[in-house]
Amino acid sequence: MKKLLALLLALSMVFAAFACTGSPQPAADAPAAGNTETQPGSTEAEQPSADAGELTIDSLARLIMVTGGDSGTYYAFGGVIANVLGSTVENLEITAVTSGASAANCRSLNNGEADLAIMQNDVLGYAVTGTETMAEDGAMPKLRAIASMYPEAVQLVALASSGINTVEDLKGKRVCVGDQGSGSETNAKQVLEAYGLSYDDFEVQYLSFSEASTAMQNGTVDAAFATSALPNSAIQELSKLKDIVVVPIDGEGADKLIEKYPFYAKTIIPADTYGVAEAGTVAMLATLVCTEDLDEAVVYQITKNLFEQKAALSAGHARGNDLDVTRAMQGVTVEFHPGALRYFREQGIID
Repeated sequence: MKKLLALLLALSMVFAAFACTGSPQPAADAPAAGNTETQPGSTEAEQPSADAGELTIDSLARLIMVTGGDSGTYYAFGGVIANVLGSTVENLEITAVTSGASAANCRSLNNGEADLAIMQNDVLGYAVTGTETMAEDGAMPKLRAIASMYPEAVQLVALASSGINTVEDLKGKRVCVGDQGSGSETNAKQVLEAYGLSYDDFEVQYLSFSEASTAMQNGTVDAAFATSALPNSAIQELSKLKDIVVVPIDGEGADKLIEKYPFYAKTIIPADTYGVAEAGTVAMLATLVCTEDLDEAVVYQITKNLFEQKAALSAGHARGNDLDVTRAMQGVTVEFHPGALRYFREQGIID
């Protein structure tokens, strides 16, 4: 009888322990497997670590990308990027819209009116520091780079009849430096400074390059600066009507320029661009930009597919051929977004 009572007591203790413990249940607010989206009430420690594997976008992200004028490269290539990435990356929609280009795009990002933007890397640097052409706007420290995509060459074109073959030959000539206050004018000033020249050395004219092209055709301008992707359609038109030269911006002057303004990079204007001799020059870099507020997984997937969908992007626009992940950080003087840095580490671009 004592043995039976002892056995019953032992069984009752087992049943009591089982009732208290119960079967394991998932936490009510735990994310589903594979979901990296931050849940309400979660902490940073509860999120996947930076080395937890490829990031995915878990809920639909609708983004606005500001580009440039509707006849320019920014808008055309931006539309291709939006279409290709939107059809490739799950839970991502990008709408490319026209804008006033680099400076206006900085403001749109900073004001929260856009999520992505294409702009020159020098303007990006000015915006973050609140200097040069962006001084009146004040610093915009939350802007972050994603990747530099293609060069925008500083092109100095002169009439062959002008006798201008070097930057120094601009002395005493009639030179268009771009619209007053434009990116092209800023580039022109910096190039001239590197070669020891200033506006005091020649007759300055402020015209867009299409206007300058007309003036050169009419013989009222000898040379003009333009910063754009290659080829520049206005220079192409001019080259069919007039004998021109592309003046080199290279050698010691280019070295001095890059030393002082590290957002410049050396490039080449090939002979077949305008049917004249090849010339070395310097270039800005068209850069894809966001703010620190954009989700890391979203930026990671944008960066990854920007380079891994190069064939599709190239089929849509010639600038896609310029994409090269090994040069994606070239010329950029501001912080990169963590999502972009994650991809660059995976590719061995940085440690």
